[in-house]
Amino acid sequence: MPRPVVLCPALRCWLVSSLLCCVSLLSLGQAAAPNITNNKARNLYEKARLQSGARDFIKAIQTLNELNDKFPSIGEAWVMKGSLLKAMGDNRAALNAYREGLAKLPNDPARASQYLLLGDLALGYGDYPTGAGAYRTYLKVAAKTTKGLPAVERRLHSCEYAQEAMRHPVGEAPQRLPAPLNAFKYQYFPALTADNRFLLFTGRPQASSGEDLYVSRQGKDGSMSEPVPISPTINSSYNEGAGTISGDGKTLVLASCDRPKALGNCDLYISRRTGNNWSPPLNLGPAVNSTEWDSQPSLSADGRTLYFTSTRKGGQGQEDLYVTTLQPDGTWSAAQNLGAPVNTSGKDMAPFIHASGTTLYYVTDGLIGMGGLDVFRSEKSPTTGAWSEPRNLGYPLNTFENEASLFITSDNERGFCSRSRAAQEPPGGYKLIREKPVELFGFSVPNPVKARESSTYTQGRVFDALTRKPLRADVKLYDVETDALTQFVTSDPEDGDYTVVLNEGHEYAMYAAADKYLLKSLNFDYSSQHTFNPLTLDIYLEPVRSGKSVVLNNLFFGTNKFNLQPQSRTELNRLVEFMRQYRDVQIEVSGYTDNVGTPEANMTLSQRRAQAVTEYLASHGIPAARLRAKGYGEAKPLAGNDTEAHRRINRRIELHIL
Repeated sequence: MPRPVVLCPALRCWLVSSLLCCVSLLSLGQAAAPNITNNKARNLYEKARLQSGARDFIKAIQTLNELNDKFPSIGEAWVMKGSLLKAMGDNRAALNAYREGLAKLPNDPARASQYLLLGDLALGYGDYPTGAGAYRTYLKVAAKTTKGLPAVERRLHSCEYAQEAMRHPVGEAPQRLPAPLNAFKYQYFPALTADNRFLLFTGRPQASSGEDLYVSRQGKDGSMSEPVPISPTINSSYNEGAGTISGDGKTLVLASCDRPKALGNCDLYISRRTGNNWSPPLNLGPAVNSTEWDSQPSLSADGRTLYFTSTRKGGQGQEDLYVTTLQPDGTWSAAQNLGAPVNTSGKDMAPFIHASGTTLYYVTDGLIGMGGLDVFRSEKSPTTGAWSEPRNLGYPLNTFENEASLFITSDNERGFCSRSRAAQEPPGGYKLIREKPVELFGFSVPNPVKARESSTYTQGRVFDALTRKPLRADVKLYDVETDALTQFVTSDPEDGDYTVVLNEGHEYAMYAAADKYLLKSLNFDYSSQHTFNPLTLDIYLEPVRSGKSVVLNNLFFGTNKFNLQPQSRTELNRLVEFMRQYRDVQIEVSGYTDNVGTPEANMTLSQRRAQAVTEYLASHGIPAARLRAKGYGEAKPLAGNDTEAHRRINRRIELHIL
């Protein structure tokens, strides 16, 4: 949630007093006219100086305009006009005046502050050649003991980087999203569910409006519906904004300011959706929030890891990125600073974690970029969990403007961001504050910008297999290769809906479990598949009762082998947990084969495979009296043995309740 755009009265007073002070210093510093030989030019300069000393700024600028028109080679007049325009808040005109004036004057150490100001103005408006030249001059004439030289060198490098980036653009420029979106004065922080059906964003219909959360639904033709407030439970008389939503659309974290009993001026709150109803926002508490400004959250796909921005003490800069995780007991861990290399001594803000969980995007002004806040990406090591050195996304996703936020869909195809459209300059006037509309933009994601891994999703509903009623069930996704839990979601108790995100290049074991129901085992192998499309899969859970059985889809054996392969440990460990949960249950582990080979060999193979499973369970503390292994060979096929795909279905291990 950005700071308020509308300035408070106290801040306006500070700006005005600073303006008067600046002009007063200007007049004192120019008590005498420079060495101007032409009498008319000298008189005009003196007139402008007296007008500025009398705080008649507009007349002083008009006099200087006349002087510039008639005597354009007098650099001091341009510089004086530049200082007045800068004090008036017209930075673009000040840039033009300083650029003209300093180019006409010899390098002078006494003008070091003016070279630095010119460089900053030029960088702020994307005039990189002027900025680079001004910074080089400043570094040449400034005393070597001057504080802040490294910061100026970094700004020079940004000018050089930006010019090179513009010569080699990465992808195409984002395009403003069409109606019915962008109907407000301000809309920002876009976020989508994993299936891209719902677009969440922060909206302010007018400059004087508070922030609220809005949702637009995507139709089958790709068009977006009219945005509507997310819920009267969420939006209130307080500011609610910078929302982030889990991949299944059931967990929402938002920032809200100045609420009763808040820890800081802006805190993070959580709400969960059951059916179509959102729960009242709940403060995430002191483990997450601080007494300072906490905002701009980004949830992982399963809603169990949260990244956000904070100005709390102890960080590396004014704003830093932090992370917290949901614990097994339902509480959030103490927020941890992401540290270097992600956080810098500058402003590090607006994190976005891709649905894959592998790539973090955020904005910072603490690294070499295009000027202001640029978007960077950092990848998480799959082995150590460390973040890589951030990389600038380049031009045109980054510009001389401050970039606000970024979102990339789970499939890495579409990106969304919010940007300011340049407000039209007032004709002949000088405006202290220009409020630019902030709008939503979209773009096709170029390869260098994409997350390290693309994602797809599986979604459906969980039912009781007998009553066909929806169930609340835990749905967990494990990486078969590493046995790491990568997703943990809960199906909706009202309609049974669930959504899990899967990354390309991985094989997954998925389990659906509910109290007093058999564990459901599913397998998704995307380690080498060429197709990576979303799946719709309804899950039916059998009650834990005698005679019920389930196929165990994540037990792996070599061809004609009965030794369990290492990738089977995920399934085996879930079976151990199941047997410990239901201590009165006795099971038969049933082995089956296809019809390749002799019936005798298949019977022996199926028996030994079933025994391998029961032996593992027994070795992990499950009493042997509760276990039975039985091989059935090629009997009881689930499909015809006419194709390899059908034979693979018939080669299986089942868990049968006795």
